Amino acid sequence: MTRAVIAMGANLGDRADTIVAAIELLGATDGVEVVAVSELVETVAIRPDGPDDTHPNYLNGVAIVDTTLSAASLLAVLHSIEDEHGRTRSERWGDRTLDLDLIVFGDVIEDGNIVIPHPRAHERSFVLGPWLSLDPDASIPGRGLVRELPAVVSA
Repeated sequence: MTRAVIAMGANLGDRADTIVAAIELLGATDGVEVVAVSELVETVAIRPDGPDDTHPNYLNGVAIVDTTLSAASLLAVLHSIEDEHGRTRSERWGDRTLDLDLIVFGDVIEDGNIVIPHPRAHERSFVLGPWLSLDPDASIPGRGLVRELPAVVSA
């Protein structure tokens, strides 16, 4: 089994119901056991230039899972769940019905298609805060303990 951390977010539609349904689908996937799910937190939309309150707010949370799947297979499951909930990929950093990001999967992976840990996770308080609420000893390979990362207290 490999421990993985998945960030979840949505800023369109019924955000909470969508995230709950996504967690249920994830937990029903063969080879995936949902270990813990954080409370959902509301955050301002982040765009390439920073926070943007002209877009709908996000609900964000984190799930910790144990899995027998490979990182690529788990990522494919996440993309499938996003697609099932109407996710479109027409605009980078755009509004979305569901966003599921693989933050950590075991240790470090860089194979051209997957980069683990997620390259911007250490900058995102909307990932680090919920994650820290589940695991006070959480760490990002190559970055250190989550509780010591400055993004935990930033916007």
